[in-house]
Amino acid sequence: MRFALNLSLPLHKASFFHRITAIAPSAFTTVLRKHRVAAVLALLILTIAIPLGHFGVFLQVPAGSGTRSKIVELGRGRTLHSISSELESQGIVSSGRLFTLYARLKGGEAKVKAGIYQFNDGMRPHQILAKMLSGDVYQLLFALPQGYSSYQVAEMLDKRGIFPKDSFLRACRDRKLLAELGISAPSAEGYLFPGSYNILPGRSERDVVREMVQRRRELLRKSFGPRAAKAGLSMGALLTLASMVEKEAVLPAEKPLIAAVFQNRLEKGMRLQSDPTALYGVRAFAGKVSREDILRVTPYNTYLIPGLPPGPIGNPGSDAIEAVLSHPAVPYLYFVARGDGSHQFSSDLVAHNAAVHKFLRPSSATSPGEHR
Repeated sequence: MRFALNLSLPLHKASFFHRITAIAPSAFTTVLRKHRVAAVLALLILTIAIPLGHFGVFLQVPAGSGTRSKIVELGRGRTLHSISSELESQGIVSSGRLFTLYARLKGGEAKVKAGIYQFNDGMRPHQILAKMLSGDVYQLLFALPQGYSSYQVAEMLDKRGIFPKDSFLRACRDRKLLAELGISAPSAEGYLFPGSYNILPGRSERDVVREMVQRRRELLRKSFGPRAAKAGLSMGALLTLASMVEKEAVLPAEKPLIAAVFQNRLEKGMRLQSDPTALYGVRAFAGKVSREDILRVTPYNTYLIPGLPPGPIGNPGSDAIEAVLSHPAVPYLYFVARGDGSHQFSSDLVAHNAAVHKFLRPSSATSPGEHR
């Protein structure tokens, strides 16, 4: 027996179904039309609010905790987009695109100043942009005081965490570098120009020594070269004498007199007997030497060697160099410290011994000028 499956609906039920399906789209469309404005507004709000919220967070929340510090170089002609991309790649900002937008809103696109900057990831975008707009460039300033020896300079650089002491001293004695700079002395001592330096990232000890020497040479060329030649002094001899004057003098006004003493002794074939030369390469000169110091055999000890030492014992300032070239015509051959920073100058040994007896207390240590 076969059964036939009748899938057709009763007429009255089929009509009901068609009425429902016909009404539903119409009602849905009506609802949509009725709330179209609200729906568009809601969509618009979501479209704007989310990016604005994201932008607000970007402006208020730094990319990190401030533990990451980066040096960024902003070269001339770089686009804002390029700068922003680098800041993002270095982890300084969380979004280069948003930083570009912020900078443009602030009108900073054409005002960013070229230079080398230091940023950290704890800085907010407005702080970063403010530095670039004001030209607040990275500076690691180092001042080389006049008279300081290369050993003292190396110690200062080491304490500042700029260069290790030994590596800077190696650069000062680098024969290849010295030959490049035209220095025949054992080191760049005396040729390091006293002044301020900005130690930029990536610079080596050799780079800094080269800059110091070049600045010294420029000054010598402009201000002292012809006069030194006229006086029969090489640059090395001029700097060596000036470095000794710088180390001996406490009062600037006495530098020309001390220079005169040294020149007079050289002309008479007398040993210079300069205390600071006995300590060079041993320790910093602090105004006193011992008998052991003056008897120590070194290439620089002018108590034991005739004439000038093989090179400068410090890096003199311009006034010490000027003193060597324009010292007065005085007969002094000796000087001894009075104990107040000044010196007593004498023309003969009798007067000098009397000054030593007057100004120096008996001691195992000597003061500058005692044996001259």
